[in-house]
Amino acid sequence: MLLPIWLPWQSHGREMPVAVPFLLQDTSSKMSGVEDAFRKFAVYGDTAASGNEMTGKNFSKMCKECGVMDGKAVTSTDIDIVFNKVKTKGARTITFAEFQQAMKELCGKRFKGKSPQEALQALYGLIEGKEPGSAGTTKATKVGGVERLTDTSKYTGSHKERFDESGKGKGLAGREDLTDNSGYVGGYRGAGTYDKTH
Repeated sequence: MLLPIWLPWQSHGREMPVAVPFLLQDTSSKMSGVEDAFRKFAVYGDTAASGNEMTGKNFSKMCKECGVMDGKAVTSTDIDIVFNKVKTKGARTITFAEFQQAMKELCGKRFKGKSPQEALQALYGLIEGKEPGSAGTTKATKVGGVERLTDTSKYTGSHKERFDESGKGKGLAGREDLTDNSGYVGGYRGAGTYDKTH
């Protein structure tokens, strides 16, 4: 929502109030949504990550999935340059404060023609509430005859012996006939079956 706000404006060495349209929103809730998205992308792919720092790979993923990188105004090269510009020297990650600085760098490129504040709010609007997706990962698919071929209840012959009633494999016992070698000599099989009266 655009509201006119009186801001002190310096003109010819003196301050004078000027009505300037300014984007007024609840920035605390927007920032918490952006920070939540930052933390979710920061821990993506790394179980040991705390969520306080983001790697360059995850920063690039976030920019790509949230629509910050459009391929025209903002490219992957721009994302990498800005990441390396805002991170501390020798570090491999950025903090949330450095992330905010990176967004200030990118907002002017992504939203040309808007004021810096409006462009930054629009950029935060793209990021707010987003989560990392799993696009490009391989999912299990079932095609035509797969269901029929993997149903163990329909197996016959020696293949049927390889699975129990629940469909779980029996392992080596289902593939080979195992003999009981529990006797005390090579020719005697089956301990405890000898008649004790002899």
